Amino acid sequence: MAKNVVVVGAQWGDEGKGKIVDWLTEKVAGVVRFNGGHNAGHTLVINGKKTILRLIPSGIMHATSVCYLGNGVVLSPEAFFREVDELNAIGVPNVEKRLRVSANAALIMPYHVALDHAREAAAGDKKIGTTGRGIGPAYEDKIARRTLRVADLFDKERFVEQVRSVLKYHNFVLENYLGAKPLDADEVIDHMLSYAERLRPMVCDVSAELHQQCAEGKQFLFEGAQGSMLDIDHGTYPYVTSSNTVAGSACAGAGVGPHMLNYVLGITKAYCTRVGEGPFPTELHDEVGQMLREKGCEFGAVTGRPRRCGWFDGAALRRAVQINGLTGLAVMKLDVLDGMETVKLGVGYKYRGEEIAIMPAGADAVAECEPIYEEFPGWKESTFGVTKWDELPETARQYLTRLSEVAGAPIALVSTGPDREQTILHVDPFEA
Repeated sequence: MAKNVVVVGAQWGDEGKGKIVDWLTEKVAGVVRFNGGHNAGHTLVINGKKTILRLIPSGIMHATSVCYLGNGVVLSPEAFFREVDELNAIGVPNVEKRLRVSANAALIMPYHVALDHAREAAAGDKKIGTTGRGIGPAYEDKIARRTLRVADLFDKERFVEQVRSVLKYHNFVLENYLGAKPLDADEVIDHMLSYAERLRPMVCDVSAELHQQCAEGKQFLFEGAQGSMLDIDHGTYPYVTSSNTVAGSACAGAGVGPHMLNYVLGITKAYCTRVGEGPFPTELHDEVGQMLREKGCEFGAVTGRPRRCGWFDGAALRRAVQINGLTGLAVMKLDVLDGMETVKLGVGYKYRGEEIAIMPAGADAVAECEPIYEEFPGWKESTFGVTKWDELPETARQYLTRLSEVAGAPIALVSTGPDREQTILHVDPFEA
């Protein structure tokens, strides 16, 4: 029986979703991206060769996989085609023929990028820590019903009229409120329309195609961007992204019903990281945190920013299990913990004089939380490249088992290195 699997980040993003999507793609007809923009860096290592994807689903690396960008995505044509050209340059076959873009996807316009930079600069110490790629302002225009969508590129007269109208508003904000330079409407129009004809063959009704393919018995992966704790509704607001990152947004962002989503796989590291501002209860500011950063190569794939590092946070993951309905977990970067004398695992918080088992809502409440840890003996043996559960050190298996118990979800996969092959399959999401 055909099954569709949703893959979401269960922490603050950067969990390693790209590797798992790539690893599972051989079982599906295609991969569907349903939210976010090109601020989501997915690093893949295949046969020792590293590739960084930002917008295009990780499944593009498989020669027969069709990759979809759903209506929930915000699309920068410039960034999209830069990525296409990079994939062509390294010999990925038939890239453009295997891409489908929703006509309803909102466009990231040059003025969205300008607004993003100007706001962060004006906010000073109170900045959110965005990647400056215009993602938030693009979603704002979508909600305000003034966005331009992919389909608008193919009606030049209407496109020109809309851009001029919207840019009057945004230029006023840039000049008079943020003290930044205005943008020239003609330059914006010419820049965006220059991508229209190259994009045209890829544009389709993604929802209709997925329904047709599923009716024929084909199965798909739905790939989320960012992580659950960055969800606009359920994350550490206001230090969040601008879209819904939880599994349920796959329905709205791709145009499919809940009955078409059969398994939800949450990706989590064996420890925790976070990029940008916002509370992080298990963050480490000592040599252990520095070791995790260096050994785990914890630097942003898109921005290069060093990630904040800390112990695994079970209370946060329990919240992710709840809001996503996670069926199983993929635990990444277990090998980074190799050689430590002891390993700590967060099992809850002290919050306003009480012990709580799940992360509270909102940044202010989370900032008050003090982690409660359980301590485990480390393991001297290397887990790097191990591909069978029974070959893991006993103490590593004990740590993973407790992690699963605290989270409230079973482990499906364990990653023991960056390469596609360095993976333990514990439970197959397509067979569960």
